[in-house]
Amino acid sequence: MSPEARAFWAACRAARPGPGDEEPDVFAFGDSPEMAEELGLLVLHGPKRATAGLLRDFEADGTALPRPGGHLVVLGGDGRPLAVIRTVEVRVGPLSSVDEAFAWDEGEGERTRDDWLDGHRRFFRRQAEREGFAFSDDIATVFERFELVWPAGSVTGA
Repeated sequence: MSPEARAFWAACRAARPGPGDEEPDVFAFGDSPEMAEELGLLVLHGPKRATAGLLRDFEADGTALPRPGGHLVVLGGDGRPLAVIRTVEVRVGPLSSVDEAFAWDEGEGERTRDDWLDGHRRFFRRQAEREGFAFSDDIATVFERFELVWPAGSVTGA
């Protein structure tokens, strides 16, 4: 964790009851600085309250799956902390098992299941081509819902 992310987490803990002593994971959405900024701002200003990633990525990195109550420091495109989020729900299932409610909560694009599937298929296919793995609609996906706990520039928290 960078010194800036550590200070951001410390400010969150000092101002808000609840976040424990565990060190949160640090995370940027997407696969580019532009995407990290765009999606990070959707978290800060609503409506993004969910995200999805491939189970294989957690397994390959040896990263623990998100768990309800766990915290993440969200980075913007420039690598600076934007927010602290807290996981409220995690489900693992095939990519195609996404429902309308999750697509809405993810807060991207048209916020429909069809648009969500289209965008995530393109995103994960790009990753599959880069990394050389097989992609299908049955690929194991981690569906995570979260709440905003601490926004950047906050004096009293959210």
